[in-house]
Amino acid sequence: MGETSKAVVLARGLGARMRRGDPSAALDQAQAAAAIAGLKGMVPLNGHPLLDYGLTALADAGFRQVCLVVGPEHGVVREWYGRHRKPTRLTLAFATQAKPLGTADAVLAAEGFTGADRFAVVNADNYYPVEALRALRALDGAGLAAFTRAALTRGGLAAERVAKFPAVRAGADGTLATLDDGVPPEPAADTTALVSMNCWMFAPGIFDACRAVAPAASGELELPAAVRESVRRGERYRVLSFDLPVLDLTARADVAAAEARLRGVAVRL
Repeated sequence: MGETSKAVVLARGLGARMRRGDPSAALDQAQAAAAIAGLKGMVPLNGHPLLDYGLTALADAGFRQVCLVVGPEHGVVREWYGRHRKPTRLTLAFATQAKPLGTADAVLAAEGFTGADRFAVVNADNYYPVEALRALRALDGAGLAAFTRAALTRGGLAAERVAKFPAVRAGADGTLATLDDGVPPEPAADTTALVSMNCWMFAPGIFDACRAVAPAASGELELPAAVRESVRRGERYRVLSFDLPVLDLTARADVAAAEARLRGVAVRL
């Protein structure tokens, strides 16, 4: 099938934890405004929104067409990339997820952008290693970049937080065997265990799987459930393992560490 140039960035979430006040987190005025709006990807870090860094990483990895999935109220994102920070290395499109109905529903919003092509999916509030994105793009089929718990904790994420990420098990053939959301099959102390940080390469069949899943207890249509449905239907996901950290900007307490980690990282859209 060859390498793909398309990526979808999920930027629609409500950002409930980011909206939550935290007197211990010292935010500047621009950071506080983005936090109040719940726009985690637009939180300024060293003068650039987190999304600028994420899009730079995608461009460095060889992606050239990117779709940002946003809400109808997220005009600030369209304004930023339409007027203030027009990319030259990427062609940006937008897809609207009308309501925050979950990550599987967010992927469905981008169906018109991806067409019959394979495409990567990443979160707007994560900053992924370029090495992982590049390897994912080079896959000749579907797959995911999975990260060791040890690397994520080395990167500053609390072990109890990492233990809540979907646990990944690969079969003997290197393809995804299980994706356990919320209940890791290994003890949290097993730092060699792999987890998903929502860094995927999908084939078009994922859309039918997204449409087939039932809402979770939260009422949302969740992407891990769609992946499991996709596997049940015969899709094989190559598991790429990385002992590398991933930046995760979830709450206001994460801002200072994220800014420090990205200091000196060039933004080249």
